[in-house]
Amino acid sequence: MPRIEPFERYSREYDEWFVRNREVYQAEVNVIKPLILPKEFGLEVGVGTGRFAVPLNVNIGVDPSKKMVDVAKERGLEVLLAVAEKLPFKNNVFDFVLMVTTICFVDDLFESLREAYRVLKTKGFIVVGFVDRESRLGKQYMSKKEKSRFYSSAIFYSTDDVIVFLKKSGFKVDVIKQTVFFSEEKMVGNVKDGYGEGSFVVIKASKDNVEEGE
Repeated sequence: MPRIEPFERYSREYDEWFVRNREVYQAEVNVIKPLILPKEFGLEVGVGTGRFAVPLNVNIGVDPSKKMVDVAKERGLEVLLAVAEKLPFKNNVFDFVLMVTTICFVDDLFESLREAYRVLKTKGFIVVGFVDRESRLGKQYMSKKEKSRFYSSAIFYSTDDVIVFLKKSGFKVDVIKQTVFFSEEKMVGNVKDGYGEGSFVVIKASKDNVEEGE
C-alpha cells in the first residue's frame, strides 16, 4: 500500500513547506534544471503538488494521493492517479523520468525503478533527487522521523544505496550532483559534483540497453 495517508490529510501543509523553505527548494530546483533540456518529453513520478514539475517544465505527472493530484492540477499540470510500481503508460514513451523526494515513500524501490526503465525511450534517462541518509539533513530527518507528519513511514537511502538500486534496475549512472550544504549553521545552496558533502543529491542515469541487444 502506498504511504499516502499524511499527504491526503496535510496536502496544503506539505505545499506550504516550499514557501517557508524557499532557499532549500530553489537550491533543489537549480541542481536538477541543467540536467533536463526544455524540449525533452518527461514524466515526474511522485509529482506531489507540482512544485518541481512546473519550474522544470515536466509534461506529465503521476501520484498516488488524490489530494496532492488535485493541487497539482490547479497548477495546470496533467496528472494521473497512479503508483510508481505500476505506471499507466506503454513502453518507450518518455525522454526522461524525474523522481524528486519520492524514493523514500515508494513501497518497492526496485520495481519503481524498473517501471521507470520500461516507460523510457531507448536513449532515455532518469533523474533521481533525494535527501542522502548519511548527510546532515538526512540524519536530522532520521532522528525526528517518528514525530514527523510526512516522514514517519519513510525509508531513507544513502547515495551508495541508490546507485546500487539504479544499476540493478538496468541504469548506467552518468552524473551525480549535490547541494544544500551547511556552513556555520547556515544553509548554502551552491552546486557541486559528486556526493558526500551536500544533503540533497541528484543522480542522472541513462537507460542501459544491453538486455535489449543494443
